[in-house]
Amino acid sequence: MMLFKNPAAALEHEIAQEKASALGRLGRQLERALLALRTFDAAQAGAARHDRKRRDHLVAEAGQALWYLIVQRDALGFYGSESVMVDYAVPAEVRSRMGPLQSPAIS
Repeated sequence: MMLFKNPAAALEHEIAQEKASALGRLGRQLERALLALRTFDAAQAGAARHDRKRRDHLVAEAGQALWYLIVQRDALGFYGSESVMVDYAVPAEVRSRMGPLQSPAIS
C-alpha cells in the first residue's frame, strides 16, 4: 500500500487504479464472449444442424462486450478502436453488432 501525504494525490491514485481495473475487466469480458462464440462455432463445424438462435445471441453478447470496452476506452481518452479489433481478433460480424443487446438473454 502506498502512503500519500496529499489526500488529493491518494484519491487520484485510487481513481487511476479503478479505471485500470475496469478496463481490464471489460477486456476479459470481451475475451470470454469471443471465446464462447469461437467454441460454439468449432463445436458446430461439421454438424448438420446449427443452432442459429444461440449463435446469434453469442454474436450479440460479444458485440455488447466490445461496445462496453470501446466506450470505457473512449471515456479514458483512448480514442480509436482499430487496435482493439486487431488485438482481440474481433470478427466483422461482431464489429457490426457492437452495441447493447436488443433482446433478453436466452437459456
